[in-house]
Amino acid sequence: MKSSLTLILSCLIMFIVSCSSIPVQNQNKSNIKLKLNIDASNKNKEIIIESLLKDNIQFSINFDTNNSYLLKDPVLDSNMKYFCKSFTDEQQDIIESAVFNTENRDNKRTIIIYSDKYLDYALSLKNKYPKELYYLLSNKDLEKSIQEILDINLSINRYSKISNLDKMIEIQHTPRARKDISKIYFLLDYGLGKTIVPIFRNYALGISFYSTSELFHDAADIKNLADFEDTFIPLPLEIFQKIIDKSDIKNIQNEFEILIINDFLEIEKIYQNNLYKRNILLETGYTKIQKNKCINRDLPIWKINMNSLILQT
Repeated sequence: MKSSLTLILSCLIMFIVSCSSIPVQNQNKSNIKLKLNIDASNKNKEIIIESLLKDNIQFSINFDTNNSYLLKDPVLDSNMKYFCKSFTDEQQDIIESAVFNTENRDNKRTIIIYSDKYLDYALSLKNKYPKELYYLLSNKDLEKSIQEILDINLSINRYSKISNLDKMIEIQHTPRARKDISKIYFLLDYGLGKTIVPIFRNYALGISFYSTSELFHDAADIKNLADFEDTFIPLPLEIFQKIIDKSDIKNIQNEFEILIINDFLEIEKIYQNNLYKRNILLETGYTKIQKNKCINRDLPIWKINMNSLILQT
């Protein structure tokens, strides 16, 4: 079914590019009209067409004119029309406010764990927050590296010295992480994060974990979020509820891109049909839309909890 739909949409896109525009009429939404001139990748054209066909409004769309609006890839990193910042930048701002908040820190520090991919962003954070601790991790000796970061190796060494004093005494020992840390901010993609975060969780009891959604963008199933249980992310639970029942998704990033493009189309309808309201429910949550003012998404921080996600779907 999905492959046939893709074929139909591909043919439809080719028809639109050659014929400039196509009108679609629906009696229930006949008063809402949408006219678009967009330059986009074939993938995003397909998302746009599929979304508009589902919406059943009257629209015309042209992918082949000069001075069209450019819908850039990657969508989540793009500062899209009408929005103040990209989806990724907004998440980073929210996490920074939570992680580096100077109130109620009890003189404890934050650890920033990052991979080569996020080197530039980590360096920018280091310039702004130089008193925190920054560690670059790769795939080499992860367990040992994490033990050293959390001082677990010192706890293990102390246990070894004590147990060697008398081999006849059995000592129960749980390695303890350092006590001067209250938060860990992960700047990792899914390939590395799905290994690193569970190791930290085994050792860093009582320490809060934070990340943007980039941590699991490449996951092909919402259930893979279980690897990041109890991690704080700047996204509402409702976003994941829109995806969890879908089967055979490409990855979570692709599903987020669909939601973001749907939001863009919804805002275009509001602007072109003068449908302004105080609060609008977009795919990514409630937001205020005011004419000639850029939009900030209302992204709450949610602590990943698979039980709550499954029970509320």
